[in-house]
Amino acid sequence: MAIVALDKRLSDLVDPNVAVEKIATGFVFTEGPVWHSREHHLTFSDVFGAVMYRWTEAGGAVVLRKPSGGANGNTYDRQGRLVTCQHDRRVTRTSADGSVEEIATHFEGKRLNSPNDIVCAANGDLLFTDPTFGLQPRMAPDGKEQPQETPFAGVYRLSARDGSLTLLADDFAAPNGIVLSPDQRRLYVDDSRQQHVRVFDVGRDGRLSNGRVFAEVRHGETVGLPDGMKMDSEGNLYVAANTNEGIWVFDPEGTLLGFIGVGEEKHRFREGLGGPANLAWGGDDWRTLYVTAVSSVYRLRMKVAGQAVVIA
Repeated sequence: MAIVALDKRLSDLVDPNVAVEKIATGFVFTEGPVWHSREHHLTFSDVFGAVMYRWTEAGGAVVLRKPSGGANGNTYDRQGRLVTCQHDRRVTRTSADGSVEEIATHFEGKRLNSPNDIVCAANGDLLFTDPTFGLQPRMAPDGKEQPQETPFAGVYRLSARDGSLTLLADDFAAPNGIVLSPDQRRLYVDDSRQQHVRVFDVGRDGRLSNGRVFAEVRHGETVGLPDGMKMDSEGNLYVAANTNEGIWVFDPEGTLLGFIGVGEEKHRFREGLGGPANLAWGGDDWRTLYVTAVSSVYRLRMKVAGQAVVIA
């Protein structure tokens, strides 16, 4: 593991000698971590293993759902129900009794591509990305190529009030990680194929405007494949970009501060790439950073708190 500071401000966020702990291992490709603040557990997906796991300090990682329908990104809604983006072209919601219901499957009569990552807004609306990754044979839950019905890779808002689905953006090549700013006035979405993060202004009606590039996920000869993202309480953005450098940390203006490495090996699915694919804040004070990286899940303590996943 290595903390690589390109800007001295990174040391205000994380100790250069922080200890990184591997808390679970033996998976195929870990993704979608989310912390439950009341029940003190971490849920995450093994996308290619087609299993969802739940980790606790006392019991380690145990199977939560198998098969998972290609579960990828996860969050909680305001009522504490687990919401999951799945490569089987659905967004699902899991109630406390374990029952699972579909909450988004189609847009304008056409099946979604493969919902990837998701965030819950303060008003309960759910915002998610829908790239085409899960249509590929190696990523589809049944191992077969899937037809694309929706002719674009979109970003959507699912209304908590009436369950309606609104298209927010359709000009991404491969929208992936998604983050709302703490004040809910900006939405960040990274594009894996364009290797950058875009930011939008969020209007009172929830629609987006003034889209622009926030940061290029490039440093020297290293080009990231931006994936899951999270933000801390001070507005710094943390991007898991499937590179051996680890988590890319950007300040609120888009300046790259450096990298938080966890030491994970390269993975078999993309030659030359490895490292973290997603991350989540957790712990009683939201200062623990959980990182999903290929076959393992890691955690480390930060100096700054992250954005809480609020359960009303």
